[in-house]
Amino acid sequence: MKQSYLILAALVLFISCKKKAEQTTESQKQPAPDFVVAFGSCNMSQEPNPFWDDILSEYPDVWIWGGDIVYADTDDVERLRTIYAMQDTVAGYAKLRKEVPIIGTWDDHDFGVNDGGSDFAIKAESQQVFLDFMGVPEDSERRNQEGVYTSHDYEVPAGKVKVIVLDTRYFRSELIKDEDSNRRYKPTMDSTATILGNAQWEWLGKELKESDADFNLIMSSIQVLSGEHGFETWGNFPLEVEKLENIIKQSGAKGVIILSGDRHISEFSRADVDGLSYPLVDFTSSGLTHSYFSFSGEPNQHRVGEVVSDKSYGIINLNIEEKRAEFKIMGDNGTVLQELKQSY
Repeated sequence: MKQSYLILAALVLFISCKKKAEQTTESQKQPAPDFVVAFGSCNMSQEPNPFWDDILSEYPDVWIWGGDIVYADTDDVERLRTIYAMQDTVAGYAKLRKEVPIIGTWDDHDFGVNDGGSDFAIKAESQQVFLDFMGVPEDSERRNQEGVYTSHDYEVPAGKVKVIVLDTRYFRSELIKDEDSNRRYKPTMDSTATILGNAQWEWLGKELKESDADFNLIMSSIQVLSGEHGFETWGNFPLEVEKLENIIKQSGAKGVIILSGDRHISEFSRADVDGLSYPLVDFTSSGLTHSYFSFSGEPNQHRVGEVVSDKSYGIINLNIEEKRAEFKIMGDNGTVLQELKQSY
């Protein structure tokens, strides 16, 4: 009996070791990404954010703020500055800031007013406070332009990555309220209505057309492809969505990927655009410290997979040589809540 037990134990150990070796071999087959992007939005400095250590463990090449970095909702410039300063005192974020480049944009709550746009009275002053928080030099061109939009170029041995950061607040036209109590806003077909404003549109077209990057990531604080839910979205300005798709298509830019936040949910949206040789993906990651936990569903004809209503952040692993992107919605302690792989 004892001998049989020993044989059985040895067999179990052999199978366990063999399975582990097979898993290791399978893991080794997956090439390491050439460039890692981490991003997220909807962050309250006074609320616990469990992700900063997890984000560091992904060894990202850049962290991108997708907006709502803080919840200020104020037209008091000094109060706005104080609330940003609170975020800098968060230990986990301070460590990330020391080890990883930090870039990004704002959304309504760090802009200063919920669902705010071009008519916000202190938008120019708010811009300077935002740029201070982001560590933008005093002599930067961004200090003199209207809006916080900019681009960042990264080069690694395998190729190049460009991150284009949009400002969907400073120039955005007035939203049209919907009479339907289940929806906040409705689309407008007014050809003069805008999200980006003329100068930013011109700049964006040039950035994409002149880009020689292997991947071009566009950070929009609000969703682009999910436009049916009745909250803030590019879908409230259908002509602007069409314009963006045309600019991407006509530019010839490689590997354009859209990142977004704002919604307190995370999801993948994907659309085929006529004339574009690859699908357009909009990866929404939101929120970091609070989420739409009572989410019960909403339409999105472009959704891939399911909505994640838990707190989360986004990871994008770019394999430049193989022209492939791996998108991951991440939970606490390295949990992958959902993923999507796309070739370009």
